[in-house]
Amino acid sequence: MDVQPNAGLISPSLDACDQEPIHIPGSIQPHGLLLVAQASGLAVIGGGGDIDGRLGPGWTGRGLDALLGQDIAARLAAHPEAITVALAPVAGLSERFDAVAHRIEAWVVVELEPAAAQAASAVTVLAGLETANRSFERATSLRGLCERAAAAFRQLTGFDRVMVYRFLDDDAGVVLAEDRDPALGSFLNHHFPASDIPRQARALYVRNRVRVIPDVDYTPAPLVSASSDLSDLDMSDVALRSVSPIHIQYLKNMGVAASASVSIVRDGVLWGLIACHGETRRYLTFDVRLACDALAAGLSRQIRALDELEHYGERIRLRALEDAVVSRLGTEASIESFFASTGDELCATLAADGFAAVQGHEVYAAGRCPDPADIRPLAQWVEERATAQPFSTPELGLHFPAAQAYPERASGLLATTMSTEQPTVLLWFRAEQVEVVNWAGNPHKEAPEPGLALAPRASFEAWAQAVRGKSHPWTLLEIESAGRLMRTIFEARQNRRVRDLNRDLTATIADNERLLLQKDFLLKEVSHRTQNSLQLVSSFLSLQAREVADPVLSGHLGEAQRRLQAVALVHQRLYNDARVETVDLARYLEDLCTDIGATMDEGWKGQIGLRLAPIVVSADKAVRVGLILTELVINANKYAYGGAPGPIAITLEQHRNRLRLIVADNGAGKTGPRQGFGSRMVDAMVKGLEGTLEETGNDPGLRIIMTAPID
Repeated sequence: MDVQPNAGLISPSLDACDQEPIHIPGSIQPHGLLLVAQASGLAVIGGGGDIDGRLGPGWTGRGLDALLGQDIAARLAAHPEAITVALAPVAGLSERFDAVAHRIEAWVVVELEPAAAQAASAVTVLAGLETANRSFERATSLRGLCERAAAAFRQLTGFDRVMVYRFLDDDAGVVLAEDRDPALGSFLNHHFPASDIPRQARALYVRNRVRVIPDVDYTPAPLVSASSDLSDLDMSDVALRSVSPIHIQYLKNMGVAASASVSIVRDGVLWGLIACHGETRRYLTFDVRLACDALAAGLSRQIRALDELEHYGERIRLRALEDAVVSRLGTEASIESFFASTGDELCATLAADGFAAVQGHEVYAAGRCPDPADIRPLAQWVEERATAQPFSTPELGLHFPAAQAYPERASGLLATTMSTEQPTVLLWFRAEQVEVVNWAGNPHKEAPEPGLALAPRASFEAWAQAVRGKSHPWTLLEIESAGRLMRTIFEARQNRRVRDLNRDLTATIADNERLLLQKDFLLKEVSHRTQNSLQLVSSFLSLQAREVADPVLSGHLGEAQRRLQAVALVHQRLYNDARVETVDLARYLEDLCTDIGATMDEGWKGQIGLRLAPIVVSADKAVRVGLILTELVINANKYAYGGAPGPIAITLEQHRNRLRLIVADNGAGKTGPRQGFGSRMVDAMVKGLEGTLEETGNDPGLRIIMTAPID
């Protein structure tokens, strides 16, 4: 079957799946017990499972201390900020239980799960983890690392099949490695659509990183209570939480009798899963789950190390190829002759099938390119989209419909523009790469009829799909390389023009007039004047704040001054920087935090910690991020420690094509809904960035994460 990329893979039922409240099932898996007690007094008011038959009758109304034979209050007090606290083992009527307690709203919830008859010693477990991690360190490729991980997790868990599953950019997933019983079929390299793991399930995988379903044929044990309604109890952190009926049917359709999932989390983002399937019932005890979690953390660190190593090697390779091409510029060769003679080298630098440079009506082409008559309108289209940053896409036909006529020559495009009197457009082309994607079953999941329940896919037989109209994607490093090549060529052109201008005074005057009209000069001039105006207003606000006797009004004026400084600092960067279109966000935020700290009390000196990754963004985006950071720091300054000084950690990270700004404190945490002017402004700024804002606990304190696209 031949289809366009991603056609029909996101079904109409996906939104419905995303809305299923899987965190409040109102029941548990019956292999364990659940006790729900009041946080004040620790009296048990409800529970789930066969508590009478396994722990003893008369449990309702009793205190947790007496029921479990240990001082629960003391254990909770020893970890005042922890959501989950491990307890001592508990003796049942005929078995022993591993026990953990969770703080959930106004309740303390205790999970009791069967303990191992003979648990492995700590030395044995640590030695096994060390052996596996050393094996991970010897892997030289991502696929090789995943193969070692699949084998290690299968040995640790004893499941019949263990797969390493990676999420892709569109939230679909692919099995990178597999270790299985030879009698089972293989899912290696098979793709699974995004609808198989809905959004709220992915969020729970980050929060609750080891999930076990010992028996898919279990009957859910409902939560019962004579005094309270527990149907809405949030069980996000509860390992015994009953599973969505849709997921249970999904596993049965796959022929799975038991399963376990171990999350692979990198930099707070769900990278993938260790998916374990069993042909018969299989339970993982608490100590094995802890070992799985630790091993997954080691795997995540090694994945990051391999990615960074690959990133570094690719950067060095591209720089070497760029230097080789730029050396061909020479001192006397014209830019036109350079394009005509080095097209093949420019193709090879970015692993393109073709290259073209367009100046006015002149087209210089090399390699496998569209016809000049097709290149010219494409160049005009690119001029409007690649003025500040390179434009790239592996699916040109989706953005420029005329390109659907020549996918075998240009399905992928990387383009950049030089601002000259006749704009010069550099175009790299990649031909269509027909890819046969093997799906585990037909991914085109149909939406249910109105009024009918959701249901999972019923078939997982291999289903092949030929994806057309798409090229090999451009990497971020290749996009950066195209920008550097453009700037180097532009600088060479400018140097040649200077030499020509020295020989011809008339041409010098004419060229200077054109250069005065360049956008970068005008933007710098506007930025300079704006900076003066902003400084004047800031000085006025500072003067007013010192003269006003009302401390509330003085505080508002101070906040307004800090907001103004966030904007003024970007304009200062624009004026001093050689490139006016973009800003180094890390440098800007560092200077902004210095300015904000200077306006705080002396006690705040040294309290703001920074960990900022270098990310280049547009000036407009930098202003919005700066205003967001200013508001978050102001809020932490005012509310985190009751007005007193305290540590604030500010982190800037890049994950693929998105940036993450994290502001965390160790203070009182969230004290109420955000309703003030600053909060409304932050929401507007985040919406303008097409981003998201997430507030979570920092154990202790508040952790606010703002995520937004870089481009």
